[in-house]
Amino acid sequence: MVQIRFIEHGGAEHVVDVAPGTSVMQAATANLVPGIVADCGGAGNCATCHGYVDADWVGRVPPASTDELEMIDAGCFHAQPNSRLTCQIAVTADLDGLTIRLPPTQG
Repeated sequence: MVQIRFIEHGGAEHVVDVAPGTSVMQAATANLVPGIVADCGGAGNCATCHGYVDADWVGRVPPASTDELEMIDAGCFHAQPNSRLTCQIAVTADLDGLTIRLPPTQG
């Protein structure tokens, strides 16, 4: 199992165990992490699974595709340079300990 830490905008933390092969979004929704809405179910076309990859992890997470970057630009409130759609990050053993911070709102 891989551990992922989600930090809500208000500071509450949720550490979840997830099997490799799922997405970070699936890890959040399966563990009822508040703040990940996931309206499109992981298709990458709604931006309601927006999160910020913690600074220590930015270079270790595979880069976003052009389509993902366009969705972030078009659909994310509070976008930052480390914004990602968590549905587009596949969980691998290399991501054990990944920290994702959540924005104040999704949209």
